Amino acid sequence: MLKYQQIAAEIEKYIEDHALQQRDKLPVLEALMAQFDVSKSTITKSLDLLERKGVVYQVRGSGIFVRRHKRKGYISLLSNQGFKKDLENSAVTSKVLELDVRKPTEEAAYNLNIGLDTDVYYVKRIRYINGKALCVEESYFTKSIVPYLNREIAEESIFTYIKEGLGLKIGFSDLYLKVGKLTEEEAKHLGLNSGDPKLYAESIFHLTNGEPFDYSQIAYNYEDAQFFLQSNHI
Repeated sequence: MLKYQQIAAEIEKYIEDHALQQRDKLPVLEALMAQFDVSKSTITKSLDLLERKGVVYQVRGSGIFVRRHKRKGYISLLSNQGFKKDLENSAVTSKVLELDVRKPTEEAAYNLNIGLDTDVYYVKRIRYINGKALCVEESYFTKSIVPYLNREIAEESIFTYIKEGLGLKIGFSDLYLKVGKLTEEEAKHLGLNSGDPKLYAESIFHLTNGEPFDYSQIAYNYEDAQFFLQSNHI
């Protein structure tokens, strides 16, 4: 993690730890420079990152203010850290249906930019929020990047393991959404009826060097999935 990213994470943690609300004012730029003992350009990059994430907003001549007003149970469409972070105030659990090493599908190979003969970890899970099925998730992890996974890791947080256990730096993600109908199998796992509506998401997660490592396909329970998206500089 680069210095400005680390500082941005610390500022965001400060906001959360002190339960700061929308429009609460943060210390001025000079105070933040002194606090973190860094240059103006580094603090500016940190604040720009937080502004893009929708955590703060800056008013010229007035200061830096808290923007985000979190709604309980909502998942950010811009997050690249896994949705468990957004649902940290809820009980998020997982049931692993399948976990093995296999060759990727053509679709997974294309999105991970790997060959069809490359080994991947395939993980199929049901994700629950407060005991109710939220989604069915199928993920492909490039094994040369994520060399080991087991059920214990998959039942907790794969992204936490990737960041803290493997020391990898997650950079950015691409997300594709469409509305469809649940298959019979998806409906069974989600406690719904075949043909009920679903929000279907495909995501590709990359390391900071741009290399894709995770391709996931997720079918969300339309009754309980809630999302938010914050825009900047309209």
